[in-house]
Amino acid sequence: MAKIVHREEMAQGTIILNEIEALRISRKAKPGQFVILQADETGERIPLTMADTNPDKGTITIIYMVVGKSTARFKQLQVGDEYFALIGPLGAPTHIENFGKVVCVGGGTGIAVLHPITRALKQAGNEVTTILGARTYDLLIMEEKMRAVSDHFHICTDDGSHGHHGFVTDVLKDVLEKDDINLAVAIGPIPMMKFCSLITKEKNVKTFVSLNPIMVDGTGMCGCCRVSVGGATKFACVDGPEFDGHKVDFDELAKRLASYLDEEKASMKTFENSNA
Repeated sequence: MAKIVHREEMAQGTIILNEIEALRISRKAKPGQFVILQADETGERIPLTMADTNPDKGTITIIYMVVGKSTARFKQLQVGDEYFALIGPLGAPTHIENFGKVVCVGGGTGIAVLHPITRALKQAGNEVTTILGARTYDLLIMEEKMRAVSDHFHICTDDGSHGHHGFVTDVLKDVLEKDDINLAVAIGPIPMMKFCSLITKEKNVKTFVSLNPIMVDGTGMCGCCRVSVGGATKFACVDGPEFDGHKVDFDELAKRLASYLDEEKASMKTFENSNA
């Protein structure tokens, strides 16, 4: 149960891919849903959206960035090791239909979340334009997989090391000016999703975003993932993780996301010292 059968280190070792044995989850999971993983008996429970599923092999794929103690502990697990616990699939799946022309924008590990959604939109008959962004080309993930499920494909890098020299919002503006887009999907860092949503709102293009970065407990028990959507309080894990990007209070969300930074840094320092 929950054995790692394949592992890759990407983005200079800061982003890890694990393919994990999970037969029942792989057969039931839908795009947009997530699982909760726990490395060991005393470890933190981490909600992660699935980047891929393979019902034939009975596996799911998760991709995460090493940013704190718990993900650093995850990184220590190798092929053949098992997670202590795996729960899922959780969360509301993405609504998929033939909208017409859609644009999918991804950044950082949000690209992993975007992958099954983009693929499902393509399979539903949509004409898909994909825009991926990273600080530098070395940090870009899943380029070929995303290219394979896209009709039109763009890469943006902050430093100009590949593709457009600039932000995904630059290319998004251009796409919206040149074509009649029926739906936009933006998944990545909070600032990226905020500004993509502001741009699409000007064009009156329906947009949804994934708020998985704010999730902690993943079951609605802790309340840490509270977010204001259209003036109402929602919980990202049980009401989402996907919401109307035009209604999300991103400024409040950013403040909540930063609430425990000091504690996270202290925990990571203790972990590093114990493994020195």
